[in-house]
Amino acid sequence: MWYNLPQIRADIAEGLVKEGMTQSQAAKKLGVTPAAVSQYLNKKRGQQAVKTKPYLEQVEVAVRKILDGAGSQELQTIVCNCCHIITDETSEESSRKHDKAMQDK
Repeated sequence: MWYNLPQIRADIAEGLVKEGMTQSQAAKKLGVTPAAVSQYLNKKRGQQAVKTKPYLEQVEVAVRKILDGAGSQELQTIVCNCCHIITDETSEESSRKHDKAMQDK
């Protein structure tokens, strides 16, 4: 979670700003400071190596729902969904690397 949450916030903040929200408005919606949003947008915080299609689709859903006025409970669920996708993908990648390393021995 400590690695995933900044990435999720960064991607959602980027989507919100692209859709016309100010950094201050995006920060308020995400419960972070405007400075944090600035760091997300300038790639100083929240960078993940791989962004898969399912993850990016979930981020788009999150941005849409926030723009449509999603409440904090719904936002929490959206962030949890994004986190599960990242965690599952990271676990699968780790497992593949481990299996390959074992085969190479």
